[in-house]
Amino acid sequence: MSDGSTSATVGVCNAKPGPLAEYTADFLNFCRIEKGLASNSLEAYAQDLERYDRYFQGLHQENLPGNHTDTVLSYLNSLYQSGLGSRSIARHLATLRNFYRFLLREGKIGCDPTEHVRTPKQWKTIPKFLNLNQIDKLLQAPNTATPTGIRDRAMLELLYATGLRVSELCRVGISDLNLEMGVVRTTGKGNKQRMVPVGRSAIGAVRQYLEGGRGRILKGRGSRFLFVTARGGAMTRQAFWKLLAAHGRRAGIFRNLTPHVLRHSFATHLLEGGADLRSVQTMLGHADISTTQIYTHVMRSRLRKTLDDHHPRA
Repeated sequence: MSDGSTSATVGVCNAKPGPLAEYTADFLNFCRIEKGLASNSLEAYAQDLERYDRYFQGLHQENLPGNHTDTVLSYLNSLYQSGLGSRSIARHLATLRNFYRFLLREGKIGCDPTEHVRTPKQWKTIPKFLNLNQIDKLLQAPNTATPTGIRDRAMLELLYATGLRVSELCRVGISDLNLEMGVVRTTGKGNKQRMVPVGRSAIGAVRQYLEGGRGRILKGRGSRFLFVTARGGAMTRQAFWKLLAAHGRRAGIFRNLTPHVLRHSFATHLLEGGADLRSVQTMLGHADISTTQIYTHVMRSRLRKTLDDHHPRA
């Protein structure tokens, strides 16, 4: 019997179809067409369900029984045995919940086997962020004597100025950015649009890129995207991760630097500067304010350290 510990790295189209393949395809089509989920979310759902399908197939189950809560529980236990943390297991369970609720609505099953399965307790981790000195060094790292360096500087400035997700940053179009008004329009999770203000420093960096970098990169080609590559296409998430890591090394930041660290830095510095939580929630595009509240833990931990370091009776 499969232990479910194999990582879901094989594409659905390359793997032997399991007993859930048809149901998975219907569910993903529903998420794409009806719910309007982004490609990143669809890919995550597909990988989670492919892994579950392999486990399901290993149990020699050929169809969907009316209730197999035991199967779901044993699958989640296999994920735990494979070394996944509670956060990752909770994400897999959320995928299964959405999947089975869809099947229940479609009349494919008589009851939801995940209905009474409890989400594993997750410890709130303090998000990693950069201090102001590190931010300054990172923003100065690109070589602005080159068109790609001008582009990279503009991307870093805009990311830190707005707190966009990396996928949102890469999809920003020329028409989405209003430099005169100082706002950028973006489409986040759930296909929801929001307007985010952009600061003067980022506006200046983007202007420099538009005037002296973008045209030299495109070499006469056209593109509706703001940030482009030498091939004329939009910057990809993977490519931006790599260039961010390279600029981080130049700035002396060698570990765990990701686009999300800049998003965390944006939110943390806003709250430290006196911004209210609801405003930060709106700018980040969080559907639930509880997601934004993690940044208050950052502030509490720093206040605690300040007290411990400086109060004579701490």
